Parts: sequence; C-alpha cells; structure tokens
Amino acid sequence: ILDFVRWAASRMDEHGVFLGHGTTNYLDEAAWLVLEGLRLPPDLGRDWWGARLTGEERAHLAELIRRRCLEHIPTAYLVNRAWFLGQPYYVDERVLIPRSPFGDLIRDDFTGLMADAPAVERALDIGTGSGCIAIALAEHFPGALVVGSDIDMGALAVAARNVADYDLDERVELLQSDGFDQLRDEDDAPLVFDLIVSNPPYVHPDEAEDLPAEYGHEPPGALFAPDEGLALIERLLDQGPHHLSQGGWIFVEMGNGRHWFEQRWPGHRGLWADLSPAPSSIVGFPRELLTDWRGQAS
Repeated sequence: ILDFVRWAASRMDEHGVFLGHGTTNYLDEAAWLVLEGLRLPPDLGRDWWGARLTGEERAHLAELIRRRCLEHIPTAYLVNRAWFLGQPYYVDERVLIPRSPFGDLIRDDFTGLMADAPAVERALDIGTGSGCIAIALAEHFPGALVVGSDIDMGALAVAARNVADYDLDERVELLQSDGFDQLRDEDDAPLVFDLIVSNPPYVHPDEAEDLPAEYGHEPPGALFAPDEGLALIERLLDQGPHHLSQGGWIFVEMGNGRHWFEQRWPGHRGLWADLSPAPSSIVGFPRELLTDWRGQAS
C-alpha cells in the first residue's frame, strides 16, 4: 500500500495535478485515492501499510492513478466519496465536491452573528447539491426541520442518498426549486424559515478558461452565473425578506465573487462572517437589513 501511495504522489506531482477538492499536498491526495480505492479507512494503522496487494487491486489502483493524472478527474469523483465536517458523503459528477466554508461557519455556530436571533426551528439550504450543508444544519440544530432545495433533479438524487445514509429523512426535506421560485405552500404563500444559507453558482463566466482542468468535471450550472457571477446572489437577497421569519438571517457564499459584489454594491449592509485566517467569502444579512441590503437609502 505504501509503495502505491508514494508512486501515486510522484505521478501527481509530475503531471501537475490540481489540489483544491479536499487535500493540500500530493501525499495526502495519493493516500486518499489509494485507501479509498481499496475501500480501507483513512486512519488505517501503520501495521497495514506493508500489506501485499492482489494483481486485481494493483490494476485497479493503477487505473485510478492514470485517470487522476491524465484525465484530471478529482479524487472524490473517482472514489465517489468526499468529506465535510469530518463526515463522508457520496458524490458523483452531478454535484459539486463539498468544500464550502459553510462547514466552518456551522461548526463555529455562525461566529456569534445570530446571537440575538430566535431559536432556529426551520432552516433552508438553497442549491443543496450533495446535501452535506443541509445535513450539517440538521445535526447542528437538532430541533430544526431543514429543507434542501436544488434546481437539478440529479443533484437531489445524490442528496437523497446522503440524507438516507444519515437517517435524516424525517428531518431533511428535499425540494426542486429554482432559487426561491417553487418554495411555496399549498396556498401559494412563500415558505418561511428562521435561517437560510446558500452556496449558489457565483463564478464569473470569464474565469472559466483560467480554472484548472479538474473543475471541468464539476457541473457548470453549479459553478457559473451570469452578470459577473452575481445574478442568483442578487435574486436571493431581493427575495429573501419574503422567506425569512422576524429576526431570521440569510447567509450567502460567493468565494472570489466578493470582489465583484463589493464593486457593484460598495455600500451594502451585509456582515462578513469571520472565517479567519482565510478572507471571508460568506455574507450575512438579518431580515431587517434586507429591505435595503444594497445600502442605497443611506
């Protein structure tokens, strides 16, 4: 096993494999690929690293390493597993690979931003993808009902598998919706939540040519958005007040799109979540600030 990890790491370095979907160095990436490829745990004891592999196992690993290095397919897709907040999730090319800083924000209880907000009884994750953020919300707020929405039925199928794996079918509901558009009750009134989070598509389309090849395997509809990447973000913030309870909050992730967001609306009234030491890429608005979230009235 150790020989394959060392060999895989060297080949990844040789072929300039991009690391940005779960690891930060080639040895960790290689260990992830090899151990998952053998269906072994990530914390495999050192006594097992010298275990001999069968011919079939060697051929399987060699093919995984070839595809990782030459086709630049992210490891998570090759082994159909990714990790979020220390927990494994099934993933395939219908969903983004989990890597959102929402994990840190949820773990840190939203960095005190919602200290004066009422208890979260209903939460919404827009663009749920694999469902990892919706599941994390359900586990962090054990008394809450969580809705995970996505425009893509393939993504919802992946999310359903993960929700079932964590036995959360009774607390996490999955709905198809384009943003807020289909999130309405039987009387056509907007569904209302105490907390809304979203990691929407926010990458500027002009950046597509500059992204590493690995991103070409992710669903483009989950990455790129029109209008400098701001189209869906603007829609969510404009429509948010109709779907938030009194005292509720909405948090939206925008990655490097923060530059375009602040350039377009320099007087916005949002609060950037503390994600130090990394620069913040998640902005939050309490409901009362959303009616003038651009800051134009001031």
